[in-house]
Amino acid sequence: MRNSRYVLRKGPLIIYGDENNLVKRTARNLPGVDTCNVHRLNLLQLAPGGHLGRFIIWTKDAFKALNQIFGNYRAKGVEKGGYVLNRNLLTVADLSRLINSDQVQSKVRAIRKSVVAHDRQKRNPLQNRALMHKLNPHDAIRRAADLKLQKERNSKRAETLKAKRSPSAKKAKKDRKAKHTALANGLVKSYQDALNVLQKEEDLGIMNKKEAEESGSDDE
Repeated sequence: MRNSRYVLRKGPLIIYGDENNLVKRTARNLPGVDTCNVHRLNLLQLAPGGHLGRFIIWTKDAFKALNQIFGNYRAKGVEKGGYVLNRNLLTVADLSRLINSDQVQSKVRAIRKSVVAHDRQKRNPLQNRALMHKLNPHDAIRRAADLKLQKERNSKRAETLKAKRSPSAKKAKKDRKAKHTALANGLVKSYQDALNVLQKEEDLGIMNKKEAEESGSDDE
């Protein structure tokens, strides 16, 4: 970007010959105007930046010198060592019409079509039903049977839950719980009664032992 404020736009190009050597001196002060000798044509000046269509001003002697430099369709160039201008070989420029003509299509080979030998992506038959059905045609019947069995299990489970949540089932559960509680309480009471009986028997045995000891001492 150095000195970018001094960049000057390209203007016209003046091409002169040997007869008008003063053109370069007279046009050098014109801003954007370039000059070039016809014997030293420069592509960077004719098409700056690769863009065609620059405004070019030819002098009369420069335009006449082109035949000596590049030649024409009837004679070769002198200064460029036998250079010959390119000549159009096609009289019809419609390429699509030429390519699609019967004469050309009869000599052209047929269109080659690439045949895919196998899929690029390897599919998993456990996840791809189409591939599984191709490998195992019975898989569809098995899958339908599994779905049917699953539906039956779900319906049976729903019926069981419904039966458990019914009032009669709740009452039966409450009765069972009360019965189990009564049995547990009865067992606890029986165990406590047994402990009391044992305690009484043990107390009676100790008292009899004491009475026997006292009677034995009296006898002595």
